Amino acid sequence: MRISAPGTLIAAGIGTLLVFLAGALLLSPPVPLIVAAGFDRASISPNADGSHDVAVFSYTLARPAKISLSLTAASGDSYWFRQDQARDGDDYSVQFSGVVDGFLLDNETVPGTVERRLMPNGSYRWRLEALPAAGGDAMTAEGTFTVESGDARLPIMSEFAIAPRVFSPNQDGVADRVSINIYLEKAVERLDVFLVGPAGERIPISARVEERRYGEAGRHRFDYEGGIDLGADPPPDGAYTVVALAQDKVGQRIRQERQLIIETGGKPYAEIKPQAVGVAVAFAAQDYHERYFTTIDSRGELLPQPDDAAALAYSQQITVPRGQLLIFRLTVDNYGEVPIRTSGPPPGTVYQQEQLAGALGAFAESGAWRVGIQCETSKTSFPYRWAVGADADLAAEYDEASGNTYYYLPARARAVVWGGIRLTEAEARNPQNCWAGLIHEDVAISLRNNHVGMRSIMIADPSAEAANKA
Repeated sequence: MRISAPGTLIAAGIGTLLVFLAGALLLSPPVPLIVAAGFDRASISPNADGSHDVAVFSYTLARPAKISLSLTAASGDSYWFRQDQARDGDDYSVQFSGVVDGFLLDNETVPGTVERRLMPNGSYRWRLEALPAAGGDAMTAEGTFTVESGDARLPIMSEFAIAPRVFSPNQDGVADRVSINIYLEKAVERLDVFLVGPAGERIPISARVEERRYGEAGRHRFDYEGGIDLGADPPPDGAYTVVALAQDKVGQRIRQERQLIIETGGKPYAEIKPQAVGVAVAFAAQDYHERYFTTIDSRGELLPQPDDAAALAYSQQITVPRGQLLIFRLTVDNYGEVPIRTSGPPPGTVYQQEQLAGALGAFAESGAWRVGIQCETSKTSFPYRWAVGADADLAAEYDEASGNTYYYLPARARAVVWGGIRLTEAEARNPQNCWAGLIHEDVAISLRNNHVGMRSIMIADPSAEAANKA
């Protein structure tokens, strides 16, 4: 039987290909997937003494593969150093200190999550398995390895406490800061505390500067105020996770987490707004009546609010007969996005010239905003102080943690503040300048809210004037 010419050509081609492949296999046989693997020493003693703390594990892959490296003790317990990690065909070396993925011993309880931990002392069978990325059978390499004299004490945080769990970083003096206490049972190389936001963003929290050195065993305190004390805006309101990581010199690491909620956070902004008459603060003289007399134990009547700002004097100098009142009126504008807390006495309160705010029970409160009046001869900064709004202007909020009710001028709100000072003594400097200020107690008096509406005030002596006329 005759074979056609095309068939002859096909058969010849197949034969040539087979001969070529056979020759290639003879000259270049297939390279094993794992070309070489092993430790550079037979044992380690991971105790951070600087001697034989680590060994180097090296391996060579001929082709891309997923690799896993495990160590198995005589008891059958296995520990993973690498698991299902993709690698290209290449040479690799990695230091091994005996620290593997976290685990717990039988009947062991540890606060938090053990992320990395030192293997127990003993002899192990190591096993490197490589699964070809292109498919096919896995290949393994094995050997023996010993861990001895290891420092297996975990970097336990026996205390991780946060208070309060809900805080409002807005400089109102109420739940403005979060205190974090951690107790380390052993010295660590790293102690990190940070906030994790809803989108996974990481916000560091700094340790307080105290006598205890960084990382040493014992109590450590961290403080968080949302960054607002540094002029930054705090993180948006919401639920966050506070994470503490403690890692010792061997490389063992424990993680603890707590929840934290931020609410009503934000930088407060307020200022004294100019009056409709074109002046920042309207001053005037008014008669005094004993019904206005106020002390810490006896509350006098409040001055009625001057309804017509245009009726108040706004000349360069105001003359107040001795024993009568210097009254003022101004407007506070909360132009920020958070409420501002305030405290009494209320607008309309009358001070005697020698009285300070404390004499009326209006002691300074950290974070509270108040309107103040000061003169050149005042012995303290803004001795006369008033709340930034009347009761009708303020919102009351009860704080369960302290049992107190606090009062706030809402965000984007304005309030009129007024009051009086009975001037009974002509000081050495007469006339003298007086002015208003907006005080954020124990925080700041900004430049734009200081020396507002400065006016020359003359205290006149009616008896002296009468004598001169006679």
